[in-house]
Amino acid sequence: MKLILIGSLFLTGAVITGGTAAYRDLSRKVENISENRNIEETDRKKRAGDEQTERNEGDGDSEGTQREDSEWNLILVNPWNPISAYYTVELVELQNGQAIDERAYPELQDMMDAMRAEGLSPLICSSYRSAAKQQSLYKNRVYRFLQEGYSQAESESEAKKWVAFPGTSEHQTGLAVDIVSMDYQMLDENQENTREQQWLMENSYKYGWILRYPNEKSAITGIYYEPWHYRYVGKKAAEEIYRRGLCLEEYLEER
Repeated sequence: MKLILIGSLFLTGAVITGGTAAYRDLSRKVENISENRNIEETDRKKRAGDEQTERNEGDGDSEGTQREDSEWNLILVNPWNPISAYYTVELVELQNGQAIDERAYPELQDMMDAMRAEGLSPLICSSYRSAAKQQSLYKNRVYRFLQEGYSQAESESEAKKWVAFPGTSEHQTGLAVDIVSMDYQMLDENQENTREQQWLMENSYKYGWILRYPNEKSAITGIYYEPWHYRYVGKKAAEEIYRRGLCLEEYLEER
């Protein structure tokens, strides 16, 4: 278990708060993990093993499954490609109970260290999400549209443009993080004007991370512009995506 930047997302609005602990050493170990948590983790791994056994005994061996196994960093999850029900991931726990895929952690740590070395103040406000967490976020967004006078169908349709429908969120892979500036903790388009986002948009690819939902790619990604959402794809893919101005869907389509 490793430490990383902290933050808290208030579902009653788009305001994120963080504390001075955001500057703590990322390499420190998480202590005082409860016995119950260890038991829950053991149970989770057992269930994952049982599910994998069932999967191996089945006859389904789709291209998507092969990609998930052999190219874990390039798994595609979007409105048209839901995450597999058999998907499992080994997580590194973040400071405030969040987590990411342990394989993406080293580059994330290097990137955050590089930013702080230049006097920037990045804050990770969201990372891995369970299906239940994603469901809660989606329902909250639907409710907000209903309160604005939209019909149920309209609210659900609009909500999907801002919050991924459960099963179609990259956050469920453990390979996505939302990063904001500690000086501007709003999840809106003005986030792109912060020094932190300007740095990330120009340098994140060097660490294997990409801006996942660019402004001009919404018709392809199915998600509106999010200048805070970064996805790990590995350094090779990230460099090509950055140099050619692609989104992940376009990159994978050409392979």
